[in-house]
Amino acid sequence: MTDSPSLIVERIDDVPLLLAQLERMGVRELLDQHFPTHGNWRGLSLGWTATLWLTHLLSEGDHRLNQVEPWALAHLITLRQCTGQPIERLDLTDERLAGVLRALADDDRWAACETTLTGRLLRVYALDPAPVRLDMTTASSEQLVTTDGLFQWGYSKDRRPDQPQVKIALATLDPLGLPLATLVVPGNQGDDPLYRPLIQRARAALGSGARLYVGDAKMAAPETRAAVHQAGDYYLCPLPIAQLPTALLDAYLTPVWEGTQPLTVLQPGATPAAEPAVEGFEIVVPLAVAVDGETVAWTERRLLARSAAREKSEAQALRQRVATGAAALEALNVRGPGKRYTLHRERMEAAVRAILQRQGVAAWVQGVVEEAVRARPGRERRWQVRVTTDEAALEAALRRLGWRAYATNAPVTHLAVAAVVPAYHGQWVIERGFERLKGQPLSLTPVYLQKETHVLGLIRLLTLALRVLCLVELAVRRGLASREESLAGLYAGQPRRATPRPTSEALLRAFRGTSLVLLPGGPGPPRHVTPLSVLQQRILALLELPADTYARLSDEEGHFPSI
Repeated sequence: MTDSPSLIVERIDDVPLLLAQLERMGVRELLDQHFPTHGNWRGLSLGWTATLWLTHLLSEGDHRLNQVEPWALAHLITLRQCTGQPIERLDLTDERLAGVLRALADDDRWAACETTLTGRLLRVYALDPAPVRLDMTTASSEQLVTTDGLFQWGYSKDRRPDQPQVKIALATLDPLGLPLATLVVPGNQGDDPLYRPLIQRARAALGSGARLYVGDAKMAAPETRAAVHQAGDYYLCPLPIAQLPTALLDAYLTPVWEGTQPLTVLQPGATPAAEPAVEGFEIVVPLAVAVDGETVAWTERRLLARSAAREKSEAQALRQRVATGAAALEALNVRGPGKRYTLHRERMEAAVRAILQRQGVAAWVQGVVEEAVRARPGRERRWQVRVTTDEAALEAALRRLGWRAYATNAPVTHLAVAAVVPAYHGQWVIERGFERLKGQPLSLTPVYLQKETHVLGLIRLLTLALRVLCLVELAVRRGLASREESLAGLYAGQPRRATPRPTSEALLRAFRGTSLVLLPGGPGPPRHVTPLSVLQQRILALLELPADTYARLSDEEGHFPSI
């Protein structure tokens, strides 16, 4: 806030837009309904407090609690006018925000709130609840590890094995990755057991029946696939080697290698003369799996698809690894300073094992340690590595490259053969949501909070913010598509560059610099909002927000904030 004896200016930017969007989503109302506060709670309700905090998160990209109160003081008039609430500085202190996090950490209340919110958003935005995508990520932090704590050592998807982590599982809805259900579990839990409870949470809001759930290879556990089928829904996932051993894969592909299995073009090449980008064939497999004491039997479609580009890149990488591994083994035979291990067989064998493990080529490259030259009496024995490559095994492995098996129980009428691979490749949508959640603009990592209850509440609060980003993007893109138009003016230095698929980050950034000016004296109105540009007015219209979302801040009843 900038003030002088006669003038006060507040930068309001995207704050009125975000408050209007959150109100349309019903976030405040649902939070107050599902998280009642105790009798000592004074001032703004928990729903209003969380709504203002979400506005700060989305506008500033900072989840630190101590940054909210100064921000609120700098936007006090705007917040009061937009909300109609008598907001004071004590309403957004660190302790008040921590109370919001403690409330959101209640598992039962959060589950009920999330389910109700999902149902409301499906109705308000007329969303088609299919397909649903499932995936997990981890968030690392400098936390103390306790026996029953949320932060544990585990396989880090952030490539931070030096830090304990928490695991976050999301179920999202296409086309923009709108979160439907959230699970937060200790970081040492595997992904496989999380799919069934995550699907159950999504089902609580969507219901069961003919809905497609898409996940990665860890979703392919037989019990998970059987449970999805048992509930009348469909699944799509790639089959890992645990579910499709090499011997079985070879049995499927042998007719292709022998020329007796025709392939269907799933994706044509770049030119009519080029070979298909993706081709494959489908087989049907009967399955029966016990789930919770009951045997579930069904028929599974398995699509074996080969990508020409993937086959080429994987073959090049494998040959390079084999060559690198063989060269590294041969280098063990070269004498020189610091290579005393040639005098010790055990050390030489350990070096061979380390190289083969590092390059991952033990199936094709062998290194046998043997005596180099029989030493004369009185001299130390020297050892060398005899390197061989199993060309037959290598060629067999090269033939399998580029192939991937996808499993689904969906009938062809629901998921055509040509739609299987594109449906799975849409998993980038949920990955983009994780990038937003952990990076910009929601900035979960690094996690500054120390109490695990607060961390749990913060993750759930950030998933609410992620829903805002998804719905802003959806509304604008849907509006542009219905008009067959594009939006220009979002790119700095490129005023004519237009896009039919703007991001919510760019849309919110377009409101930067909008200000509320207070003139305490003079003939004009005491409050004045800088006029919105044509671009800003168009964004509000595409979001179906009131045209006076900003203009209503200008009226005759202005007053200065009491701080």
